[in-house]
Amino acid sequence: MMIDNKNALYGETISTDVDGLSLYVNDGIVTVELTVARVNKLGEPFMRALQAGVERAVAHEGVRGLILASGHRDFCVGADLDALFSETNPAKVFEQVTLVNAVYRRIETAGVPVVAMIAGTALGGGYELALTAHHRIALDDARILIGLPEVSLGVIPGAGGTQRLPYLIGLQAALEHIGAGQPVRIPKAKKIGMVDALASDVASMYAASVQWIEENPKPTQPWDQKKPTWPGGTRPNTPGAMQLFVGASAFIIKKTAGAYPSAEGALRAIADGTRLSFDRGIEVESRIFAGLATSRQAKDMMGTLWFHKNAVDKRGVGCDAGISKVTILGAGMMGAGLGFVSAKAGYEVVIKDISQPALDVAVKHVSAQLAKMRHLSTESREELASRITYTLDYDAVRGSDLVIEAVVENVGVKHHVIREVEPLLSENGIFASNTSAIPITLLSEAAENKARFIGLHFFSPVEKMPLLEVIKPESCSDETLSRCLAFGKAIKKSNIVVNDGYGFFTTRLFAAYLLEGVQLVAEGHDAALVEYAARTAGMVMPPLKVFDEVTLTLGMHGFDVRREVTGEALDMSGLRLVEALVAQGRKGKLHGGGFYDPKTKAIWSGLKDLIHAEPPAETGLEHLRRRLMVAQAAEVGRVLEDGIIRDPMDVDVGAILGLGFAPNTGGPLRWIDSQGVRNLVVEMRTMAARYGERYAPSPFLVSMAEQNTSFWE
Repeated sequence: MMIDNKNALYGETISTDVDGLSLYVNDGIVTVELTVARVNKLGEPFMRALQAGVERAVAHEGVRGLILASGHRDFCVGADLDALFSETNPAKVFEQVTLVNAVYRRIETAGVPVVAMIAGTALGGGYELALTAHHRIALDDARILIGLPEVSLGVIPGAGGTQRLPYLIGLQAALEHIGAGQPVRIPKAKKIGMVDALASDVASMYAASVQWIEENPKPTQPWDQKKPTWPGGTRPNTPGAMQLFVGASAFIIKKTAGAYPSAEGALRAIADGTRLSFDRGIEVESRIFAGLATSRQAKDMMGTLWFHKNAVDKRGVGCDAGISKVTILGAGMMGAGLGFVSAKAGYEVVIKDISQPALDVAVKHVSAQLAKMRHLSTESREELASRITYTLDYDAVRGSDLVIEAVVENVGVKHHVIREVEPLLSENGIFASNTSAIPITLLSEAAENKARFIGLHFFSPVEKMPLLEVIKPESCSDETLSRCLAFGKAIKKSNIVVNDGYGFFTTRLFAAYLLEGVQLVAEGHDAALVEYAARTAGMVMPPLKVFDEVTLTLGMHGFDVRREVTGEALDMSGLRLVEALVAQGRKGKLHGGGFYDPKTKAIWSGLKDLIHAEPPAETGLEHLRRRLMVAQAAEVGRVLEDGIIRDPMDVDVGAILGLGFAPNTGGPLRWIDSQGVRNLVVEMRTMAARYGERYAPSPFLVSMAEQNTSFWE
């Protein structure tokens, strides 16, 4: 947060020649303000500035306390991932984090009270810096995120987070936070003890910091006390702690199926480190961190979920969407969700349907979403709700700058809607279809202005799913694309852009995954083993469970549309198995169960009676895992061959964010690289000969194999 007059707030400036650092003193209290480059992140420049600032502050005559602050919008965003991503030597990484930990240790043992003023986001090593302070005061702003998300990038906290956080919030709470790999907003952080106090503005934060220093002249960190008090009552080296760690280990295996070593590494660091002296515990954490940070998995996850996602998220920045009024056609869960996120972004919204009961459901859906926004005042929630108009009347649509149709997946119905609504658009209005598979070019045949006709494929539930797949047919203008990217950015989606064709990218990959799962079961492989094989590969949800979630009838309708549009008829025993389930009345989770029994949450016991195949000659966890992954890779190869992909990074980002493709692999293309394209093409040919042409490598992949190239290496 920017401050106009820092001397008036922090006191006299202490001269310094260190870049990225300003020191102020006020009655013996020294504020160390870090402003390294464009953003504070844990690299060599930041650590040099921090170390110099702390030493000069401690050496200042009459110093009575330190305040750690940031001159940037964020407190500190964490590690310098550019440097970490390029480092492959565990010994070098261990050396680097040892130096960081030495500086951090110096801060908390300097002999004076230290307060961290968190006026902006503090993640990873940035929050670990705040943990070195004896007291943490944060700005009372729900937009600020803090925490230790390292597990989501294939590593663990490496600057003391696994050792300090348990002392502050307890062993179990620390395990849950670090293991989840998700930052939290300030109100929750205060509730669970990750920050100690809140203040309404920076001046109040500073005043509270000074007051705390005055009242606590000689504080000691919990981990430096002889008999620290552990929140939650569970201490290391006790039967209770042993029971907690065993339970956490079982939970991690159940949750990750062994596909995410970082989650296991975090548990080891906490369980092993907290049983030792603090400094030895830091060393345990550092060694685990160094091993994970230089692993293939961490590099792949960072490459996609950090670097490529950040690149994708810049699409639409600086573009003018030229949109103020948005109409959603269709008041189902998707339509209601689209209306909500659009209104949340500040747009005037119309939700149009042909059924009043459908509109009533949409009203309830939006109301439920608003109720979750407890950080907003009642007035703010009411104002947001007032931006949405629910209507059966086309007149309310008139003048819309963007119309998104989310009606039934039927070409005839969509054509009818397009012809009715397009004349109602504003002068430069855009018509977008949220179809999940029908070619946009085919739908645009009903449109007069094809240059402003585009595909915007959202994912359900749209309030939570971060991806937007933008489909640009040849007739669509670049201006329309830019405006839609700006809209996607405004509603906080990660935009991937693909060319037109049946199923685009995500639906084709999704269908390949579902089909492979049901086909393996129809061949006689154990359904539970198929599901577990997917999870051990890192897939967020196993295929049969996903099919139940989307409903079997909807999935089968999608395959019917595929046949109508492309003329391709799928003759697979897996589809016949799905038809048999539907005939039994088992249509999916919302209809009392499909492959799963919702009561037992296990595979339905009657499924085996619908399978007539002989036991397969070859099966097992590795066999099933390979077939699930190779089938998806083969489909990606066909998508590449068909020219659907405009930018390769969209494959990895889109597959993970939109479909839950194994995040631990970094996405399909990074998985293909990890296998070696030459080896994979040979395996695909072998599988195609044994199990079907769906495994056959596309000419695109064959050409890569012949040239011995890769996507990212």
